[in-house]
Amino acid sequence: MLFARFMAIYGHKFKSCFETQDEIRIAKREWALSLRGYGERELVSAIDHCKEQLAWMPTISEFLKILHEQEGNFGLPGVLRAYEEACMHADRPTRHPWSHPAVYQAGRATGWFRLRSEEQRRVLPDFRYNYEVMSRRVREGEDLSVAVAVGLPDGRSNTLVAFIQRWGEEQELAPEVAASLLYYLTKPKGSRVRDLYRDASEKKVQQLGLSLELPLDYQ
Repeated sequence: MLFARFMAIYGHKFKSCFETQDEIRIAKREWALSLRGYGERELVSAIDHCKEQLAWMPTISEFLKILHEQEGNFGLPGVLRAYEEACMHADRPTRHPWSHPAVYQAGRATGWFRLRSEEQRRVLPDFRYNYEVMSRRVREGEDLSVAVAVGLPDGRSNTLVAFIQRWGEEQELAPEVAASLLYYLTKPKGSRVRDLYRDASEKKVQQLGLSLELPLDYQ
């Protein structure tokens, strides 16, 4: 869609930017990678801005600047900047003054424990999806303070969600702390990965100076 609009807007100026079809294919891929996380409405708005203000097709950096500055962005940071903020403050999310509520909500939906412990290549796709959902709600004027039911990883059931909430209340823990400590329950019973996450939770309990016993399973 993006290059088709640019071709229609800039005509021979667009064609002069690329000498071969291979150059166009490479450019399309680079643009696609650079614009991940932006929705169609944002892109259309930025393209319309280019049509009105620029005599030549913009570079990627110029186009990203337009996306960041346009009113339709609603103050939302780019997905990578939002991801970095979520990772940096995943240990105490309720104490951080978030740059935008959408970043906090996306981090919460993804899982604070995952953001602290998993590699970027594994957790970033999930964060990007959740952030896109939250960003879309912002653009549509929804109130992000309203709780949203979010699918939990690895097929966690409503029973597990209720158990984690109840357990957290019994231990007088914040919901995000309880969820991070019991994240291992989302993994297959008896699996190596479940044991690893449980070990990490036990270390976290010690670091927090808590006196509690982590459950082996839930009911």
